[in-house]
Amino acid sequence: MEVSHKVLLLDDDPDLLDMYKDILSQLPSRPEIFTATSGARAMAMLEADTFRLLICDLRMPKMDGLQVLSIVRRKYPQLRTVVLTSVVDEQFRSRVYALGVDLFWHKPGTEQEIKMFLECIESLLGRVEGGFRGVQSKSLVDIIQLECLSQSSALLRITNGGLTGRIWIQNGELIDAEAGELAGEAAFQKILSWRAGMFETLPAEPNRPRKISKPYSTLLLESAQALDESRITDDGASSPSSVPMTELAHVEGLEFVLTMKSDATGKSEARGLENPERMEAWARQNLERFRALGERLQAGPIEEITGLGPQRHVAIARQNDMEFCVGWRHSMTLQQVNDMMKKVLALWAS
Repeated sequence: MEVSHKVLLLDDDPDLLDMYKDILSQLPSRPEIFTATSGARAMAMLEADTFRLLICDLRMPKMDGLQVLSIVRRKYPQLRTVVLTSVVDEQFRSRVYALGVDLFWHKPGTEQEIKMFLECIESLLGRVEGGFRGVQSKSLVDIIQLECLSQSSALLRITNGGLTGRIWIQNGELIDAEAGELAGEAAFQKILSWRAGMFETLPAEPNRPRKISKPYSTLLLESAQALDESRITDDGASSPSSVPMTELAHVEGLEFVLTMKSDATGKSEARGLENPERMEAWARQNLERFRALGERLQAGPIEEITGLGPQRHVAIARQNDMEFCVGWRHSMTLQQVNDMMKKVLALWAS
């Protein structure tokens, strides 16, 4: 039986606690949500039970959020932590990350902000141990995606043995990277090739000149492609699926791609997705629903489903025994998405 994670939500405002408890109840993993209205009560609950995640306000009477987090860091180093605050202050943010907090998030006020917040929380709950470490274990891709999704501004410093890299993020956009003598996109790909290390979140540098113009999702996809190419064996052989997947990364406007066997046998492959399992379940569910609708309407087999969204567009298609779920840049028109989906399917077939 799958174990349900426990989440502790700390805020001195009971009305906000109720509201965010309702919001967190929408998480796909269905964690148990507990609440505390004071730092002292939260510490007592942490002492009495095992929690996966602490979500903490900053400004509270008697024991504030920073005091709670500093104690948590010493006593519960494996507890994942999130600051949820209305405080807009980079000094607070820097102090919070210096304590090893996983995520600093301004209290969401729109449906889109709530959706992004829930995606980040679900990622933290499902993260496995290993990879890069601050206080908790993270993958470097996780760190970058969380910073960009939360529209943050920060400087990430990553060390891997004697190597040091830096990644600059401004308002959720990657603007520059350095690794040794490399800069820009080349440095970013080099840093992403490191399998483990240590990272620090430093104050943002708003005057840093921009050397990276591509969206972060595109760069992560291209970095995954470069890692695939590096795994090709000395005799030039590669897995049957790795070559088409790396070719797809070059398609203009593509932000992520997921390939699946139609009969759910065999391993699916993804590039540019943090949680491919969730996307696969969603894509298969929608394909089945539209397939059933097509049969009832006697409209013939489904060829493609395309949805347009404010952050990205998504298209789902089937070709022979394969199914494809592809994310596209939100600035593209419906016609451009349809044209590029044809290119994706043609590349795979070739």
